[in-house]
Amino acid sequence: MAAEAVKRIKLGSQGLEVSAQGLGCMSMSAVYGPPKPEEDMIALIHHAINTGVTFLDTSDVYGPHTNEILLGKALKGGVRERVELGTKFGSSLKDGKIEIRGDPAYVRAACEASLQRLGVDSIGLYYQHRVDTTIPIEITMGELKKLVEEGKIKYIGLSEASASTIRRAHAVHPITAVQLEWSLWSRDVEAEIVPTCRELGIGIVAYSPLGRGFLSSGPKLVQSFVEGDFRKHLPRFQPENLEHNKKLYERVCEIAAKKRCTPGQLALAWVHHQGDDVCPIPGTTKIDNFNQNVGALSVKLTPEEMSELEAIASADAVKGARYNPNISTYVEADTPTLSSWKAAA
Repeated sequence: MAAEAVKRIKLGSQGLEVSAQGLGCMSMSAVYGPPKPEEDMIALIHHAINTGVTFLDTSDVYGPHTNEILLGKALKGGVRERVELGTKFGSSLKDGKIEIRGDPAYVRAACEASLQRLGVDSIGLYYQHRVDTTIPIEITMGELKKLVEEGKIKYIGLSEASASTIRRAHAVHPITAVQLEWSLWSRDVEAEIVPTCRELGIGIVAYSPLGRGFLSSGPKLVQSFVEGDFRKHLPRFQPENLEHNKKLYERVCEIAAKKRCTPGQLALAWVHHQGDDVCPIPGTTKIDNFNQNVGALSVKLTPEEMSELEAIASADAVKGARYNPNISTYVEADTPTLSSWKAAA
């Protein structure tokens, strides 16, 4: 697909415009196994940009730090001006465990460090990766607002935030985008979070739109998990759940065959059809897979086909939680009120 064929959408109400599909860069450096060869990943990033996919997603915790460094190298030499860059703070590794922080000093230090690793003067979209439930969201947002005023970040985002947290944050400074897991096998956000974002004019960035690869590869995906791939431990990929979950994949395959597209393209097209305020950010480490993902933009679904997909992806279609209990999600993302926090201080 030519660069001009990848349409652009407005994300949020503050002026950010991005490619209708982004590129999640996490797996290039971490989480799904060992880091991939740097030269190959830079070539993939450049290929994505030349294709018109210019919205790149990373985080300081990927690696940690190495994914931001990779993007910093890839964006040298005039490439930076062609991309919309999103990164995140708030999750750090301490003694092998994830620590969530949103205190002002940490917010500022994390931003300064990301700017340096990325080699940029300003971060386009800066998300709180996970919500610090020990500090009022207003305190964290206050520091982010200062960083916007100083020009160190342009737009503010939240990730895995509850509807109430989104509302309170947005009251301090406009939130441009909320990043959340949304796919045919993760639809719980449709009940409250997506409507809240739309009410407030906040864009939606859908991560893992391919169900962490399950919706493009099916149950055989687990055979490719290498040492260090955290999907090995996720409930949905355990044998007792996988047998049930493969039924969803099989139904997606049936519909994809009729549409003459791949199951992954169909699943991704379903996310695209949620609206022009939604930008999925499928990740990959292979150019061939990237090209297939971009092909999803050409798959058109009728209202009847959308209904059929949603019927097979109902609440009981998937067994197993999205994450293990030790990983924070929007379900636990409420923070204390300012008054109760001050009273307890």
